[in-house]
Amino acid sequence: MTQPARIAAFHAAGQDRFGVVTDGGIVDLTADFADRFTTLRDVVEAGALAELVAAAEGRAPDFAEGEVRFLIPITNPDKILCVGVNFPDRNAEYKDGSAQPKHMSLFPRFPSSFTGHGQPLIRPPENHTLDYEGEVVIVIGKGGRRIKPEDAYDHIAALTLCNEGTIRDWVRHAKFNVTQGKNWDNSGSIGPWLVPFTDAAQLDDARIVTRVNGEVRQDDVLANMMFPIREEIAYISTFTTLKPGDVIATGTPTGAGARFDPPKYLVPGDVVEIEVAGIGTLMNTIADEVL
Repeated sequence: MTQPARIAAFHAAGQDRFGVVTDGGIVDLTADFADRFTTLRDVVEAGALAELVAAAEGRAPDFAEGEVRFLIPITNPDKILCVGVNFPDRNAEYKDGSAQPKHMSLFPRFPSSFTGHGQPLIRPPENHTLDYEGEVVIVIGKGGRRIKPEDAYDHIAALTLCNEGTIRDWVRHAKFNVTQGKNWDNSGSIGPWLVPFTDAAQLDDARIVTRVNGEVRQDDVLANMMFPIREEIAYISTFTTLKPGDVIATGTPTGAGARFDPPKYLVPGDVVEIEVAGIGTLMNTIADEVL
């Protein structure tokens, strides 16, 4: 299989940068496009991901991967929206006898609640129920309102991955609101990079696997989603205008730590990997917050 193009946001040599990841390292394109783009959101909005990939061809890397700190690919999105309980086995975990819901569950996350590939997810001192949720993320390339499902894929610029880290006890603080459990600083991650979306099979045939310390915890295919990604885009764009650079985390399979007996919450030293063939592997460690 041909290696897909990989476009990353990263910090190196005292500056936030963007470039193309190659087998030998990262080609820094920040200066090449400084007159046009400041962030990858600018690149997505201009429809210029392929232009970045072409500009990196034949060039030697400027940085080794170990010399950079990966950032979340879209550092300044207008919206980050997450789809909850979107696989049948996840729905069955809720012991209320409910069949597939009529409408999807949605909630927002703040950019500050995510960190980049290779960085630690932070467990806060207030609560130690930090959990993982592996998900495929879509990045909107062409904005729109009331997008039809059959047109939805035309609005996707790129794919990436998400560990939608959650402080479980805090999602139970209110009767019907999970926002406070989903937005602890640096509790989740997005990355490692953007892969341009060029073929429906990148989503339709995708399998997502989550491992904790090498043990497979989540393993499912996106074809099993109760609300497919085409429907997610259509439904979300009914009530809000999607903009280039908007991020949608599409839902996680069963197997999160909270569902074990006893629960298997994340602890410092753990290593969590989210993998989808054709996109990559998002890896994070766990660390306690330093006060």
